[in-house]
Amino acid sequence: MSNVLLTVAGLGKRFGGFVALSEVALQIVEGERLGLIGPNGSGKSTLVNCLCGTLHNDSGQVTFGGRKLNGLSAHQRTRLGIARSFQLPRPFPTLTLAENVRVPILYTANIKRGRVVADPRQRCEELLDLVGLLPKANDKPADLTQIEMRKLELARAMASEPRLLIADEAMAGLSHQEVNDILALLMKLNGQGVTIIMIEHIMRAVLAFSQRLVVLVAGRKIADGSPQDVIRQPDVVAAYLGS
Repeated sequence: MSNVLLTVAGLGKRFGGFVALSEVALQIVEGERLGLIGPNGSGKSTLVNCLCGTLHNDSGQVTFGGRKLNGLSAHQRTRLGIARSFQLPRPFPTLTLAENVRVPILYTANIKRGRVVADPRQRCEELLDLVGLLPKANDKPADLTQIEMRKLELARAMASEPRLLIADEAMAGLSHQEVNDILALLMKLNGQGVTIIMIEHIMRAVLAFSQRLVVLVAGRKIADGSPQDVIRQPDVVAAYLGS
């Protein structure tokens, strides 16, 4: 039987009188590739922020690796093994690519779960090589193309040695081939044992990547299942195309 890595039970979040999330429930098993989709304003970002600790849910429970996360800060959750990449990368502009990756290695990977990275410099080079940026290790982020910035963002996320990676619109604004490049990279990371949640509006990428698809609409989960089944459900079609 597959090991459950993340459990979300009855998750709710309000902003004043606005209900951003209502009774959201899902489970993710070790090694799974999960696609999370929904129209703008559906609650995807709020859900991710509640998982990562940027926001604290008002109701419900998040459990990761058998540990309840309610009340834990974002950095505590990172050290437990949850990492995310952001749609708009914000690397340290005055640091080189190598230094940008080395910061989370030193801050997180050396501390969490008692693990010590014997050679942070070597690990940094491994991560930059993984995303194809090792030749630019001494460059500054301002010298990078858009897709290279996304790859740097993924390398920085992986520097914390996560068990779960949340890739938040890592392909937005990229060309067809660049989308394929990021897809291949995410597949490689998953092949190394990292569980991945992909949040994405590019449906061909979502369908190519996801083993399972979850759909949020107006803060509620309306579908959860195999991608081909989910995208044919009438309420999902209505959410994207109108009734």
